[in-house]
Amino acid sequence: MIAAVAKNISSTDTLTAAVSPPRIIMAAGGTGGHVYPAIAIADAYVKKYPEAKVMFVGTRDRMEWQTVPKYGYEIKSVWISGFHRRLTIQNLIFPLKLIVSVIQSLFILRSFKPDMVIACGGFASGPIGWVAVKLGIPLILQEQNSFPGVTNRMLAKHAEKIFTAFNDADKFLPKEKVHLTGNPVRNVLKKTNRDAALAGFGFTPDKKVLLVMGGSGGALALNEAMLNHIDSLHNNLGLQIIWQCGDKYLKGIITRLNLSDYPNLRLTAFIDDMSAAYGSADLVITRAGAGTCSELMAIGQPAVLVPSPNVAGNHQEKNARSLVDSGAALLLKEENLETDLIQTIEGVISDKKNLDVMSAAMQSLAKPNAAAEIVQEISTHLIQKN
Repeated sequence: MIAAVAKNISSTDTLTAAVSPPRIIMAAGGTGGHVYPAIAIADAYVKKYPEAKVMFVGTRDRMEWQTVPKYGYEIKSVWISGFHRRLTIQNLIFPLKLIVSVIQSLFILRSFKPDMVIACGGFASGPIGWVAVKLGIPLILQEQNSFPGVTNRMLAKHAEKIFTAFNDADKFLPKEKVHLTGNPVRNVLKKTNRDAALAGFGFTPDKKVLLVMGGSGGALALNEAMLNHIDSLHNNLGLQIIWQCGDKYLKGIITRLNLSDYPNLRLTAFIDDMSAAYGSADLVITRAGAGTCSELMAIGQPAVLVPSPNVAGNHQEKNARSLVDSGAALLLKEENLETDLIQTIEGVISDKKNLDVMSAAMQSLAKPNAAAEIVQEISTHLIQKN
């Protein structure tokens, strides 16, 4: 069936570029690490070309379906998901999903008629990127991690340009196509007035603030460590705490925690105003996803990084080590969370001199113009092609 669809796509007239105003499809989904860089690129493209038409492609059951419209962009869905390593019902219907997503991608591309497709990873990038290539539409990739995701690795040989954030990524991608730009960061992420940020959370400036984040979906290991050590952090160390636990964990945590016992704790499923959260924090403890690392760099935020061990190629630890080796962060392995969490936090959060050194080191790694650089490279490339 897929072969038949491919033959049909290949036999059709290719769509032409250089349509005015420029029309761009952003393909990204699954996690904030894919979605937010895509949004940053879209924002930069619209800033440079206000008349541009940008549309996103994602999936209905992941975060992009709610997040993208909040930034003012239209989003279309394809029916696709990941392939599990064990036998599951989802795996049994995966071939059907793949066929349907390819057909949906064909309809989306023929209807929207984009000048290019920019794929930022995630399940949705696969079918829309593959069909774009078959239709002769330029495909651009943006890879956030040191170890590229499976979708981008599969699409890499078809891409015209690939923008990366870490030097290690080019070991797995066609080097002649790779451009090291850093990860695009949302333009809504800005340094904020600390007093105003603290006031927004109902905090006072006389106590240190710890920001705990588990990524857009939360992190079970971080949540469990926080539950086990909340008394030490809140009561013994006297910290003010912002704890982003993820939507699927929030109710369970509330049932295990008497929030009235912790007046300086702000527990939330998701943080909408990251600028205020970062602006309040003296120290962040977080996973080491590429998007998070890039935001830490942009803000100059000292951090304790707890890489997820359950990711392809152990890429989060590789991301983390690039920051740790530069003196911008500390590394705390998940296996040591229970034994070392309190000691690690206590050892750094009250040492202002060390925090300042880490902050300067973090900011020195930032590539604040990544999105604009990507847009400029793409624009030049398309002009040269046409």
